[in-house]
Amino acid sequence: MKTFAILPSGGEGKRFGGNLPKQYIKVAGKEIIAYTISVFNSSPLVDGIVIAAAENYFSLLNKIVEENKFSKPVTIVKGGKERQDSVFNALSSLSCSGNDLIIVHDAVRPLLPLNILEEAVISAKSFDNVVVGIRARDTLIESGSLENLFVDSYVDRNKIFYAQTPQIFRYSVLINSLKKARNEGFVGTDESMVVKRAGFKVKIVEGSPLNFKITTDDDLKLFDSFVRFNNSNG
Repeated sequence: MKTFAILPSGGEGKRFGGNLPKQYIKVAGKEIIAYTISVFNSSPLVDGIVIAAAENYFSLLNKIVEENKFSKPVTIVKGGKERQDSVFNALSSLSCSGNDLIIVHDAVRPLLPLNILEEAVISAKSFDNVVVGIRARDTLIESGSLENLFVDSYVDRNKIFYAQTPQIFRYSVLINSLKKARNEGFVGTDESMVVKRAGFKVKIVEGSPLNFKITTDDDLKLFDSFVRFNNSNG
């Protein structure tokens, strides 16, 4: 049984402004996606890495791979219109058995702790399908409508998790779930939603607040501070 990591990297990063997608922004001289790849490259449980990206960034990605001298094979494939199309393209590039494990991880979650990645992979070997998530810690309120922002009710946070990545699935489960979604015109916000909708159970593995997604300028500043602090104390 083999384990492959897929990094969908087709996002345009519009919330940042400018033309460069956020995964290719440099922090302390290194692109964000390079930090993310490094996590998977350092795990003995991962056999290979596939990046699904827009074709106009292939040359940049090849340069990143060459400069960082990753020890594991890194394949770059064309991304799709939606995230799940990119994942499907990456899956289609692999020669897998149905029992192999596929890790899907956001390219802009570069601080994934190695122990959580490996705990999730080990859990997937027993439970087949896994999503990493963190427990809700704040009071959760629900408004009566999207337009009229007044408190309508409070949600029991004890059963609530914020979904993160990595999300790990058996190859056969993920590709069949994606095919079902494609045939029915369904677009999920992540792979766990697509797999659960197809009728499969998905195990939750607790994640870490460090494993945040770089979405806003504040996220980028936080990551920059973290990297510079580590570099100065390394």
